[in-house]
Amino acid sequence: MRRGLRKWGWASAVVVAAAGFAAGSLTLVQARGPEQPSPAATVALAALPPEAQATHRLILRGGPFPYQKDGTVFGNRERLLPLKPRGHYREYTVRTPGERTRGARRIVCGGKPPTQPEACWYTADHYASFRLIQP
Repeated sequence: MRRGLRKWGWASAVVVAAAGFAAGSLTLVQARGPEQPSPAATVALAALPPEAQATHRLILRGGPFPYQKDGTVFGNRERLLPLKPRGHYREYTVRTPGERTRGARRIVCGGKPPTQPEACWYTADHYASFRLIQP
């Protein structure tokens, strides 16, 4: 069972189980696995919160970043971004007004050097979903 959940993803398994339970039967449906990540929704850079725009500018400048974890390797364990070798992605905190901690908002960029990313994604829900940032 564990192997199947790893292949299909926990979220898919929960949705399938909930749907089957509600209908009185259990039907297995194919979901996108790590080999086929879902296409990311997009968002214009100008449509992001001002704090995200400021973080994006810092990324392109190479810092300085306000949090020690900024610029560290993002492992893509959720496998929601395109699969790349470890070290391809880096994560950066997007400040949340009124939040005492780093909060849930991040920008994840991929490519080398980090100041010239191939692509960047925004998440407002701590890696549960991503939107590709369009310049």
